[in-house]
Amino acid sequence: MTRPDPLKTPGGRLKAWLDMHLVDHGFIRAVYNNFYHLGGGMYRCSQPSPAQIRKYQRKYGIRSIINLRGENDFGTYHYEKDICRKLGIALHDTKLYSRNAPRVQEIKALGALFEQIEYPALMHCKSGADRAGLGAALYRILHLGHPVADAAAELNWRYGHFKKARTGVLDFFFASYLAETASAPVDFLTWLETRYDADALHAKFRAEGWSSLLVDKVLHRE
Repeated sequence: MTRPDPLKTPGGRLKAWLDMHLVDHGFIRAVYNNFYHLGGGMYRCSQPSPAQIRKYQRKYGIRSIINLRGENDFGTYHYEKDICRKLGIALHDTKLYSRNAPRVQEIKALGALFEQIEYPALMHCKSGADRAGLGAALYRILHLGHPVADAAAELNWRYGHFKKARTGVLDFFFASYLAETASAPVDFLTWLETRYDADALHAKFRAEGWSSLLVDKVLHRE
């Protein structure tokens, strides 16, 4: 279903702008966008504003953006669609989750997207910490061919990722692969297709309450 465009009226634009900066915490990202280069023409960051997207295209030649938040109703999303259309940047909406073990179909779909898009490209979630970290690790594994142990470092405290919170299920996902294949090596995709069970892995994972409280209630992560 096509979502109505709130930017078509002055009142709608103002409401979307306020939503982008206040409800979706864009005022924080205007100061710090958690922006890093992954190699191969891919960059990761938190949700960029229209001004930041314009800057990144001018400076890095961005041709594609992968929005890991999926299509949504935040004013931020409507402004992102608008600026991408104006600049000729291809916006690809897909969705990852920060507190659930990733599904095989989500991983495969993202891997296929890495092969299809035009580079240089930018990948983002809201804060650039958890879903962007997962996406960055998968990009390095599936597209650049990096070892899983090295790529998993994209989930790191320096990006704002907390391993001991509920978001630590993402670390547990990669750690499970490394543990299960340590004595009998199997490539990542084969493990996904033959051994991996997202529900079983999620059930094994237990987070520490105070860390989850910090991430969920104080930082308001999605």
